[in-house]
Amino acid sequence: MVDEPAIGVPEDGSSQVHALSQEAPAAVSAVPAPPYTLTIIIPAYNEGDAVGAVIRKAQAVRPDAEILVVDDGSADNTAHAAFAGGARVIRHPYNKGNGAAVKTGLRNAKGEVVLLLDADGQHPPEDIERVLAGIGEYDLVVGARTRDSESAWVRDFGNSIFNNLATYLSGRKIPDLTSGFRAMKRDHIMEFIHLLPNLYSYPTTSTLAFIKAGYNVQFVPIKARKGTGRSNTRIVRDGTRAVVIILRMITLFAPMKIFLPVSVVLFLFGVFYGFANIFLFSINRIPAGSVLLILSGLFIFLFGLISEQIAAMRFENSQRFWPTDADWKGSQPAEEQDQKPQSRDPE
Repeated sequence: MVDEPAIGVPEDGSSQVHALSQEAPAAVSAVPAPPYTLTIIIPAYNEGDAVGAVIRKAQAVRPDAEILVVDDGSADNTAHAAFAGGARVIRHPYNKGNGAAVKTGLRNAKGEVVLLLDADGQHPPEDIERVLAGIGEYDLVVGARTRDSESAWVRDFGNSIFNNLATYLSGRKIPDLTSGFRAMKRDHIMEFIHLLPNLYSYPTTSTLAFIKAGYNVQFVPIKARKGTGRSNTRIVRDGTRAVVIILRMITLFAPMKIFLPVSVVLFLFGVFYGFANIFLFSINRIPAGSVLLILSGLFIFLFGLISEQIAAMRFENSQRFWPTDADWKGSQPAEEQDQKPQSRDPE
């Protein structure tokens, strides 16, 4: 991986600047060196009023960490504020979406562990250490928002539906599926980077991917604050996308969670319909509708078996060239990480 050029910010704020770099301020006190290198990724879009304070608080908690801000084509002074705060800044020439900004940060992060933090201040940087405490034993640690977090009730209601659906599909209790405050081993998340959407719901995708891949996932309760910026989230639009992504992820990693219930319902309904016509309505033949339902259930079940085998083969191939937990030492130089194969990301 080639580092971005260290260049200044033009006075006119032109969007032609794609990468900015500045050394983080030196630590003011002696802090024991962590067993891994850390990059804090902050995707930002029109958060010039808040991102500077978030950076300073993150630096106070982890002065040894690389702070990487990805400006997703902001129209305000987000890049300037981030650069002035001491962060390394990468700019998108236009707005691609929150997920695309996260993927840019993951590709350019130098740390062995990456921590994702929102730029609007809703995630308290004071909880960074609590989220990072589980890294090592756990591969992904999610800051799960508690009930007393500052958020709209409509969003809380929608998130509760997604949490319950994801819990059923994944077989694991998920208290907060959509929280963007999370820390993870970079080499593990790079296995799934091509699955992350460019818009929202990347937390949904990454959480389910880690769980279904068998990695260790921990949820740490945090109290989120109300963000300072205007939310770009739309409940119906992004909620529908989240459900589709959940179903897509389960289809990729555990297809029988979807195919088996559907096939059983169709098969039983077809059998009931056939017996009802014979014994209740004294029709001495099995109706065509009953046969169609039974055959549909059988075909869907067979499709599920085939999909399960394809998913297993796909998962085996995705992990073939990646280190196992036994190989992860938490002290590998960033230069060696750059030599690992990168997951392809479709257009």
